[in-house]
Amino acid sequence: MPISIFGFQALWSPYFLSMLIVLTVFYFLGTTKWRSKFEGSEPLKKHQAALFVTAIVVLYAVKGSPIDLLGHIMFTYHMIQMAVLYLIVAPLFLRGVPWWVWKKIIDHRTVKPVFNFFTKPLIALILFNGLFSIYHLPIVFDYIKMSMLLHSLYTIGLFIFALFMWWPLVNDMPEGRKLSGLKKVGYIFADGVLLTPACGLIIFASTPVYATFSDASAWLQAMELCVPTSTLQGLNLSGPELFSSMPVMEDQQLGGVIMKIIQEIVYGCMLAFVFFEWVRKDQQETEEMSASAMMQQQADYTK
Repeated sequence: MPISIFGFQALWSPYFLSMLIVLTVFYFLGTTKWRSKFEGSEPLKKHQAALFVTAIVVLYAVKGSPIDLLGHIMFTYHMIQMAVLYLIVAPLFLRGVPWWVWKKIIDHRTVKPVFNFFTKPLIALILFNGLFSIYHLPIVFDYIKMSMLLHSLYTIGLFIFALFMWWPLVNDMPEGRKLSGLKKVGYIFADGVLLTPACGLIIFASTPVYATFSDASAWLQAMELCVPTSTLQGLNLSGPELFSSMPVMEDQQLGGVIMKIIQEIVYGCMLAFVFFEWVRKDQQETEEMSASAMMQQQADYTK
């Protein structure tokens, strides 16, 4: 059965799209026309604008396009959403917003102590991966998926903790908490290890573990998160099997595998970036030391 039966609003989330457009307009106004209001501000760089726009487009793709609707029908699409939202959109968003905008936010007296605590590397790692794992416990997952308020709060909260988790790795603040090259490598490996148990639970489960993808009544209630109730009441639906030929178990296992694959690709790219940045800085420091030594030798020679 085609998913178009759920209507335009469920498929394309026009209200969410409007919100993202408004956010993008304020981003460009704040970083260009209103830049003088930020202390130490710099001209907006092209790569920053490109990263921010990419983050917004990808965010809409996974939370506003038909992928979001499919994420309530098939577990595979749900895990694609999770991986892209927390492992791709979050770091893009952090790098797309200029550091002087983040400084304005972080330096607020009520934000600074909270931010400094939650961006400590060990705490950021444990909290994000812990909350992600707890969310995918069957009893927690099904309970949250059947409540619009709880689902929205948990999704937003988990995204904030994803920002905390990525901050020590990708922030470009001139001053502030940063990890060295070797510590970044260890941080990425630890992040990958901590996310593995949640994926393992999903991949190696012997039975379907989520009622909101296997039980018709629970699934219909969860569908109210993205489909207007009036639309659902006008349809005669028996369950997610109407829209997918993939068995529930295979869908569940594929979702766990895809989550792990995307994680490995993202973290692999991040490791490569960290490694080459580390090598570049090391070469730059070596060249500076060599130049300084040569200048000292010339000074000694002239004496």
